[in-house]
Amino acid sequence: MTETHAGAHAKGHPYHMVDPSPWPAVGALAALGMAGGLILYVHTGAWWLLIIGTVLTLLTMILWWRDVVREATFQGHHTNPVQRGHRFGMVLFIASEVMFFAAFFWAFFNASIFPQEAIGGVWPPPGIETFDPWDIPLVNTIILLTSGATVTWAHHAIRENNYWGSVLGLAITVALGISFTSLQIYEYAHAPFSFRGGIYPSTFFMATGFHGFHVIIGTCFLSVCLYRAIKRHFKPDHHVGFEACAWYWHFVDVVWLFLFCWVYWWGGA
Repeated sequence: MTETHAGAHAKGHPYHMVDPSPWPAVGALAALGMAGGLILYVHTGAWWLLIIGTVLTLLTMILWWRDVVREATFQGHHTNPVQRGHRFGMVLFIASEVMFFAAFFWAFFNASIFPQEAIGGVWPPPGIETFDPWDIPLVNTIILLTSGATVTWAHHAIRENNYWGSVLGLAITVALGISFTSLQIYEYAHAPFSFRGGIYPSTFFMATGFHGFHVIIGTCFLSVCLYRAIKRHFKPDHHVGFEACAWYWHFVDVVWLFLFCWVYWWGGA
């Protein structure tokens, strides 16, 4: 009998009853500090509370997830029913992210399909110089699609207990994520319009900017998985943390395909 099954048998059920933790309370306090700090910064220009709240939030995230990794990897608490619950939770989270981006696409299509008289009734608005979709956007598309293949390679390597394949696949995926972000920063730095330049820049930067933010989060997620893969945390039948990361990264890939096709190509024509 494995340690996980032995622990579940001793409890009389396969579920994980989480020990009391300070992180929910600390996280709520940190979020309050971040929100209050942002309001304070907007109204007075003082940034000290925002910095404290942000640092405390990041620290809470690191320590809380450290505890979850310990529960899963070393303490044997993440039995099959617990893993199934985590998968359902990740599916619901990605569904909420779909709705999040749907709002940005709705704003973009509302402005582009029915351009208002205030912008001349045409899209893109007069005076807007759009990006060439076959330049950096195409390169970034190739990068993200390739990263989707490499993270899938890493997943198959984990399931086949191929240590070096999983590490190499994740390392390449992290490098591709960093490359995508670097190219997008370069693109933004050379944008021919500013965020406050009208409806086109607003919808463009909101949609692509929030996607870029998700790429940064996903790259951090992948980096943690790379570290855990190096430490041999993942087993062929026990790697829910990596599965969640892979699903999130594939979601980021799909969103970018929509952005490339509609915002860069169709919307910039």
